[in-house]
Amino acid sequence: MEIILKEDIIGLGFKNDIVNVKAGYGRNYLIPTGKGVIASASAKKVLAENLKQQAHKLAALKAAAEQKAAALKDVALTIAAKVSATGVLYGSVTAATVADELAKLGKDVERKIIMMRDIKKVGDYVATVHLHKDVTVEIPVKVIAEGTEAKADAAVEETPDVEAAAPAVEEEAPAAE
Repeated sequence: MEIILKEDIIGLGFKNDIVNVKAGYGRNYLIPTGKGVIASASAKKVLAENLKQQAHKLAALKAAAEQKAAALKDVALTIAAKVSATGVLYGSVTAATVADELAKLGKDVERKIIMMRDIKKVGDYVATVHLHKDVTVEIPVKVIAEGTEAKADAAVEETPDVEAAAPAVEEEAPAAE
């Protein structure tokens, strides 16, 4: 069944898209809730005319989305989370967590337009932000264990002392034999 969408639906399509859906989904959900209409020949003509008239508005929306994309292009997130000994997170890092981290950086992004799987292990991941039908941005997300920054800094400071102490221990061991 072909449906013309009247609003953006995550995972299905954007406003004014013509999509194929199962008959029950279209008949029982999309049409009664006003999120779509049947894509008849006359509805397609009306859609084409509306798109022609709104072309300049759509271009302005796309330009605004491209500006947001340019602002988000160089952003890389590092999220500290509580981790078990095996590297598995207590809980998970979700799109809402990524949206909160972006808000801390001054980038206002809705969590609904961020697409990613829930992160349950430490590592490097990618979150995709769909700002417009034609504009998407991939944001690298690095999940680390809480407190590893402090441990890494301490290890860097201790490393020269450990290396200096290690040869002394090796020299003493043969002398004791």
